[in-house]
Parts: sequence; structure tokens; C-alpha cells
Amino acid sequence: MTTPSALLLSLRPRFAEAILNGSKTIEIRRRPVRAPAGTPLILYASSPTMAVVGTAVLADVLVLTPHTAWRRYRESFGVTWSEFMNYLEGAPAAHLLRVTDAKELDQPIALQVLRRAARFHPPQSLRYVAPTDPLQVRRLVSR
Repeated sequence: MTTPSALLLSLRPRFAEAILNGSKTIEIRRRPVRAPAGTPLILYASSPTMAVVGTAVLADVLVLTPHTAWRRYRESFGVTWSEFMNYLEGAPAAHLLRVTDAKELDQPIALQVLRRAARFHPPQSLRYVAPTDPLQVRRLVSR
């Protein structure tokens, strides 16, 4: 049985923490995300944390107009109305990644550790985990 490819998701530290503590259950993206329900997610917290901090599972992806998305799911975003609208400015749709089963790692995996193990580059937004990524990242998929 093969494990579905995992998505490495880059997040601001406050959003990574909110997903891990359960107060944020939907991550917002400006661009389409083509991944099936059940796709494992690896959560990378950007600067100043700069570490893989946890895992989760993609429940599904919803595509809605920004106003409809806000009306239906604002309690799940972990952002203010102005942050939401500033982020989506000019985007015709909000791509909502519903996240479930978030688990914080016992020990975050620092970017410098990952770079020593392989030529690791965290994504600007998200990307699939590659066979060339460090073993520490690839192992998170089979947890």
C-alpha cells in the first residue's frame, strides 16, 4: 500500500500554532490547490521559527468567492476581516484547505538541520514532498 504524497505547507508561525492548537481549521490560499482529501500535510513555520513543527491531514479543498468564504467560515480562519481581504485582494476565489488531525512534533525540526541533511528548501506557499527531501521530513508522512 502506498502512502499518498504529502504536501509541505509553509505558514507564518502564528498560523502554524493556531492549526496545532485547533483554533484554526482552515488555511486560506490565493491559488488552486490540487490535492485529494486525506493528503498528509507537513507544517513548516516560516521566519522567525524556521522549522517543521507538525503534521495534519487535508480534509478537503473548497473554492469560494472571498465574501462567501468569509461569511461561512470566518471563525475557522484565525485572521481578521482586513487581513483576509488584504491577502485575497485581486484574487477571484479563496481556496480553503480544511485541516484535520493536527499533531505537534515533540521536537521541531529546524531548517538548518534539514539543510545539513539535504538540499532542503521550504516552499514559498506549498509543494509536494520530494524524494530528495531530508529523511526527517519524508518519515513524517508515514507517522
